[in-house]
Formats: sequence, structure tokens, C-alpha cells
Amino acid sequence: MKDIRGAVAIVTGSASGVGAATARLLASQGCHVVVNYSRSEEAARTVAAECEALGVETLLCQADVADDAACRDMVAQALDKWGRVDILVNNAGTTKFCEHHRLDGLDAEDFQTIYGVNVIGPYQMIRAVAPSMQAAGQGTVVNVASTAAITGIGSSVAYAASKGALVTLSLSLARALGPQIRINTVCPGFIQGEWLRKGLGDEQYAAAKAHNERQAPLGVTADPETVADAILCFITGPQIVTGETLIVDGGRHLNTVPLARR
Repeated sequence: MKDIRGAVAIVTGSASGVGAATARLLASQGCHVVVNYSRSEEAARTVAAECEALGVETLLCQADVADDAACRDMVAQALDKWGRVDILVNNAGTTKFCEHHRLDGLDAEDFQTIYGVNVIGPYQMIRAVAPSMQAAGQGTVVNVASTAAITGIGSSVAYAASKGALVTLSLSLARALGPQIRINTVCPGFIQGEWLRKGLGDEQYAAAKAHNERQAPLGVTADPETVADAILCFITGPQIVTGETLIVDGGRHLNTVPLARR
């Protein structure tokens, strides 16, 4: 296993959920962390404090990854503080909850907003960190997509399409940026937590969770810590792996049956 003590990681969208769990897990391994948020400053400060309590340094950085100048500035701040960026976890994401058959529920602006964060944002972040990683001779990127990319289900058609594009982006850049930079993708399924609960509402959240657990051969759904574990595997595991996609859903994708229309 690769030792990441003293390494520097940027985790986008790390004020809550998978991003926060990943920041804490990396900190527990001795990795300094850039805690990024777009709006939730108080939550991000809490995550940074939790990481610092584990004995590492943090940098709190407000940035919308859809803004290229903000991406470049975030990387510049990390380089100013530590002189290096070893790890990038592209976790920031957004969606609009819209049943797939409701074609009038999405417009061009919805697609542009979702693609701006979910696809263009990771591209801009990778572009921003690439020069320093290439100069150092190594770097690791993990993109957080979704099983929506593989199965075409999820919170909306625009979201599923954006995550499919992110998987393709990962393949293209893994090929283009080797041998110095490794790029892999994690595709979680249903993730327990407030993001889905807020988007679906309590009743539909409970129904979706139960449905996913029934359809999963392992009978479970992921939580933020589960996904963070998978991300860490790509960072500290075999250093020969690049361009791979890991599905984290208890096997749910093997029995993909969308929820019936209501």
C-alpha cells in the first residue's frame, strides 16, 4: 500500500457527504487536505477542524468548480502552502431531481448547469493540477461518478448523462496524462445521507433505499464512508492501475430495475 503521510490532497465538495468522509479518511492516513466548498462554509470549517484533530494541516477553500479561475486559484493556494498537490478527488457534483419520463422537466440551462459542475469542473481541476503533478513525476486523480453512468438511472436524465460523460473523460485523460498521472473513477449507487433525503423527500428516500437494498445481491446500500474507502483504494492501492471504473453499490447494478412510475 502506498504511504500518503505528508502528501497533499484536494477534495472538491468536501463540506459534507462523500467529500467530507474522504477528507477525514485521507487525514487519518496523514495526508494534508484542501477542504473545498461552494456555499456551506460552516460545515466545511467543521470538516477541516476534524481533519486537523487527526494531526494534519488543512486549507479551507471556497470555489465553484464550474469556474475555471476558481479552480486555478484553489490549486495555486495549495501550491503556495505546501509546494505540491499529490492527490485530486473530484467529488463536487450537482443535479436536478426529475423523473426520466418527464421530458419537459429539464431544459438546456439545467443540462448546462449540471455539466458545468459534473463534467467541466473535473476537467478544469485536472487541467489545473496537471503541471505540478507532471513536474513531480506522479499524481493521482479519482473522479466520483455514479452508477447512473452505467445504468442510465438516477436523479435525472441530465445527471445520468453527465456522469456517463465523466467516466469517458476519465478514460480519455488516463490515456493522455500517463505515465505521470493516474486517473480512475468510482461509481457509487444509492448513497445514504442528507443529499438524497433532501432531494427525494423522506418517504421516497425510504422507498428508494429499501428498493435498492432488495435489488442488491449484498442487500446493502453505500454510505459516504463506504465510498471514501473505495476512493482510498485507488489512491493507495496498486500504482499500476489507471483508467479503471469501480462500481460501489452492493451489486445493485446487476439487477437494475427502475422504480415504477407513481
